[in-house]
Amino acid sequence: MSITINAQDKFGGLALYTVRDNMGEDAKATLKKVVDAGYAYIETADYKEGKFYGMEPQEFKSYLETLGLQPISAHMGGVTLKNADQQIADAKAVGFEYFTIPVPPMGMFTFNAENRTMGMKGSLEDLAEILTTLGKKCEAAGLKLLYHNHDFEFKNNESGVKPIDYLLENTDPKYVNFQMDLYWVTKAEADPVAYFEKYPGRFKSWHVKDMDDEGKFAPVGEGHIDFKRILQEKETSGMVKYFVEQDMTWDKKPLEVIEISHEGIKEIGFD
Repeated sequence: MSITINAQDKFGGLALYTVRDNMGEDAKATLKKVVDAGYAYIETADYKEGKFYGMEPQEFKSYLETLGLQPISAHMGGVTLKNADQQIADAKAVGFEYFTIPVPPMGMFTFNAENRTMGMKGSLEDLAEILTTLGKKCEAAGLKLLYHNHDFEFKNNESGVKPIDYLLENTDPKYVNFQMDLYWVTKAEADPVAYFEKYPGRFKSWHVKDMDDEGKFAPVGEGHIDFKRILQEKETSGMVKYFVEQDMTWDKKPLEVIEISHEGIKEIGFD
């Protein structure tokens, strides 16, 4: 399956986590295939020792420019209060707009391999304070900080508090906003639109990821999430950019899935 798309037909973003194995094998060739699949911008998911996918920030920026691919968001899971200044500087050097925290940082994220559930340790007060500190650093550098959710943030914790509600209510939108992962919100049996209405303007980017009838990840348009309904509330949400993502692609290859999903977002009405 191979699709060649003219420059004017390119739209939408891809979370490179979807093609992480391909990026690990040959980042430059994979990025070319992302462009060929029709995407206009990207979100990265690999930063190690000052490099994005093994490339210095300036080299990475230059290569993206040759492809006409915009760097919009960087998932920076390894950020700490000690290394934040360097990571922010490197993200800025590439030209990213959003510095996105993918899970509670600095050892707060937990994963139970036995039942495959995610969570966090430590207090929500501390998490909100860390995000605010990082958000102020980002704001000073001309970047915007976003926090990305999974399902546990939309479920009551031991204290009967939904972490996402606490974070929305105890952070300043000048410094901290959010990337809503539509799959994980649906998985938590929450309604994205209800959150847009309650907290308008706080969800600056989305992960567009579908769910099949078994509850597994699916290519966009092949699952049952009502993206058209959600997309109608784009302005209420505050969404500026969105990224197609599929964490696992099962019997399909990631490079095939990103093409199917691009057709899906086109049919749904994303632009």
